[in-house]
Amino acid sequence: MTGDPSLRTLVARVLDWDDAHVSLDKAVGNIPVELRGKRSPSAPHSCWELLEHIRIAQHDILDFCVNPKYEEMRWPADYWPSSPVPASSDAWNESVQQCKRDRVSLQALANDPAIDLSDKIPHGSGQTYLRELLLVADHNAYHIGQLVLVRQMLGIWPS
Repeated sequence: MTGDPSLRTLVARVLDWDDAHVSLDKAVGNIPVELRGKRSPSAPHSCWELLEHIRIAQHDILDFCVNPKYEEMRWPADYWPSSPVPASSDAWNESVQQCKRDRVSLQALANDPAIDLSDKIPHGSGQTYLRELLLVADHNAYHIGQLVLVRQMLGIWPS
């Protein structure tokens, strides 16, 4: 079943779909520079913190899937930026671009017929490729929803 091309296509799509969710691209699009690091009084994270957390976690899972010398990161310290504010517009743009590049790599992994998605990752502790790909999709959807909520609280979400 996990070698079925239609399943592979679906898994690759779910990493970037907006059928039932807002896409990352839409969630981070057109945020005014001066509000990227602002926290709403009702929210624990800024848009920057959420974007960077998505980027870091997604990259970590990709690295885990493909790197036999993968080293586990420390939770939660290594998964969140140290500041609620991006260092620069370039830092913001690079984070967005890295999310996109890693998403493409994860989609390629999902579509790679040489990988059985039900196989356990050789250097893992029982995790399968399918589990990790779905984990990325689920994790990103959760935090993208938070991004939308923060934008609504800041009054910068399009109606």
